[in-house]
Formats: sequence, structure tokens, C-alpha cells
Amino acid sequence: MPLRETIKKFNQSDNLWVGLLRDFIFVIVVVAIFASISHTALGLWTPMVAVESGSMLPHIQIGDIIFVESIDRTEIITYEAGKESGYTSFDYYGDVILYKPYGKDGATPIIHRAMYYVEEGEPMWEDGPEAPHAGYITKGDNAVTNPSYDQQGSISYQHPVKKDWVIGVARFYRVPVLGYVSLIPRKILEDIRHIILSG
Repeated sequence: MPLRETIKKFNQSDNLWVGLLRDFIFVIVVVAIFASISHTALGLWTPMVAVESGSMLPHIQIGDIIFVESIDRTEIITYEAGKESGYTSFDYYGDVILYKPYGKDGATPIIHRAMYYVEEGEPMWEDGPEAPHAGYITKGDNAVTNPSYDQQGSISYQHPVKKDWVIGVARFYRVPVLGYVSLIPRKILEDIRHIILSG
């Protein structure tokens, strides 16, 4: 049977298994196209993150999907530089960055605003300790849950965010609620794991 006829028969088949295989192939093709386009446009194969906490309220909400552009493709504009130039991102001065705390690959990435950059040996904030290395001082926009810099608390204690810890810069605008699609199953699995380990 010629290839063209085989493809036509496959596409028109009413068989349940053939239909499932067709749908599976379609999903794989769509995912491959999306990944290729996102890698070309933003420099990352998976350029989206679901926001898990309220640390960026009111500008970014829990459950939002945020698109991230690879750090290799862009420059970071800090809050300080943004305030001088008038540049804003997510309704506030400067860029929101996605970074690995302490550079750890397995850690959940943090999405906070880059406030300013310090060189090694400079005070990390007014009357603060000297920076052990160069990097960004970061902070969540939520003044209630994040009253101080990440480097003053447990997120990145006394360690400015090195450039090579930064995954990317948040771009475009937030997509509300869609992040719950990945957050809810993750939370359920986390709860089950906790029950098994504690009980």
C-alpha cells in the first residue's frame, strides 16, 4: 500500500487506539513546535513559570504564568537604573528576574525584582555587611511578606545573586490563573509525600 494511502487510512480510521495514537502524535508535534519557537524567541525550551507564592503581589499573583527570556539574550535593568530612566516591568521600576538560590540546580527558582548590583567588598545595603562576591540585591514586591532584601533573609542570606545564577528575565505580561494547572497537582503530590513520610 502506498504511503499516501496509508496516511489517509490512518487519518480517517474510527478505531479507538488509532484515534488515541493520532491525538498523541498531534500533541507531540504541537509541543515540539512550541518548544522550538520559544527557544528561538526567548532562548529557553520551557520559557514559562507558574508563580507559587505571593511575594510579588500586587504586580504578580499566585497562579500566574510568567514568560521568561534567557539571560543569554538580554540585559538586566535594576530597580535603581529603571527609576532613573523611567523603565518599568510588571508595573514597577526595573526587571523581575528568575534565579536559582545560591546557584543550586535542584532548588525551586525565585522570581523577584533585581533592585541594584553590588561589587565584591561593597556594602550590600546601607551599613550592611560587605558582599562576598558581585551580584544583584533582590527583593519581592510584596511589602508585607518581603519587607527586606532576599539577602537579609533566608532566601539568599548575605549572598548577592551572581549573574550565572540568573535563569532569565520575566517578559511581556502575566497570564492569570493558568499556573494553577501545574500548581494544584504538584501540591497534591507534595501533601501525599508529606503524609507518607510523617505517618
